[in-house]
Amino acid sequence: MDFEHSARTKELLERLQAFMDTYVYPNEKRYHEEVAANRWVTPPIIDELKEKAKEAGLWNLFLPESEHGAGLTNVEYAPLCEVMGRVHFSSEIFNCSAPDTGNMETLIRYGTEEQKAQWLPQLLNGEIRSAFAMTEPDVASSDATNIESSIVRDGDDYVLNGRKWWISGVANERCKVFIFLGLSNPDAPKYQRHSMILVPRDTPGIEIIRPMTVFGYDDLPHGHMEIVFKDVRVPATSMLLGEGRGFEIAQGRLGPGRIHHCMRLIGLAERCLELMCRRVKKRVAFGKSIGEQGVTLERIAESRMMIDQARLLTLKAAYMMDTVGNKVAKKEIAMIKVIAPNMACKVIDWAIQAHGAAGVSQDFVLANYYAHARKLRFADGPDEVHRHQIGRLELARYTD
Repeated sequence: MDFEHSARTKELLERLQAFMDTYVYPNEKRYHEEVAANRWVTPPIIDELKEKAKEAGLWNLFLPESEHGAGLTNVEYAPLCEVMGRVHFSSEIFNCSAPDTGNMETLIRYGTEEQKAQWLPQLLNGEIRSAFAMTEPDVASSDATNIESSIVRDGDDYVLNGRKWWISGVANERCKVFIFLGLSNPDAPKYQRHSMILVPRDTPGIEIIRPMTVFGYDDLPHGHMEIVFKDVRVPATSMLLGEGRGFEIAQGRLGPGRIHHCMRLIGLAERCLELMCRRVKKRVAFGKSIGEQGVTLERIAESRMMIDQARLLTLKAAYMMDTVGNKVAKKEIAMIKVIAPNMACKVIDWAIQAHGAAGVSQDFVLANYYAHARKLRFADGPDEVHRHQIGRLELARYTD
């Protein structure tokens, strides 16, 4: 594997870093002030910066398909995604935020021409947002075969019923479409019982129950909602790929989504390590700077090693996805999905400790970033599921 960035990546990375320095970092305070002023509406600064990102050619960088995006490989996109991850909200500015990235890729790969025409142009242009409705409160959703929400054929329509929660992005006023995972044939073979279907947000029967919080953060205006679908009726033409093919779609969708989370978390950890180093150099305790204290130096060193280890494994997974495909790279994808969030949680925790009581306050981003990183030990599959898969794959290498 060649660790040298491609010429295209170098050029985009330079422009992206300049954009972050000029427009994003200076507007972090404004973003949070605007969210506080109107928590259910996209902050105006996001729209302003979206237009600048389009003008700068920093748009839809995540898409490998050149007709829709920058045409980058996963390895080429990785350092760009990492830079975006340094500020929690910045991916949206470049139209590279979850769950829209996964949903756009799903439509491109599996959608009909009619489905693409209805939703893709607006999503690709950043005019609307989307949601992915899978997780449910009444079952262990870490095993997606447990999903109980129903998809029942009725003439030319499908009727949907069920309760979902932790559905990200629904609170946003621009969320216009769901991809809904539900049980369509309980009697089919295990991995052919579920389907995915497109559901317009304004369809009758969809009710938001409440926003879910992570350590008290509700993450509005994006949000993570609990939702009830009651006799929600959509045309049969809304079915993705065909009945019983939900898990087939999920495998194609979740691989890139998982690695993007890890790329962003590496950037988030880098930002927090930087904040920690700057803080400890200018704070004095017991006659010398905190940075000169042995325990602090050890934590800084350990953070640097952990971040670089996570980055290298993420790049390996990205390389394998590019060269041999997501299915062959499943062990490496599972490994980074465990390693990156755990690494980020540890680095952020040490950064909080270095800031003292200020680290858990609203004056710094660290507490919010910790909540975000800790949440990602569940999103797209909990640690335990990935460890189980890694263990089984490793054991399979040895036969008597």
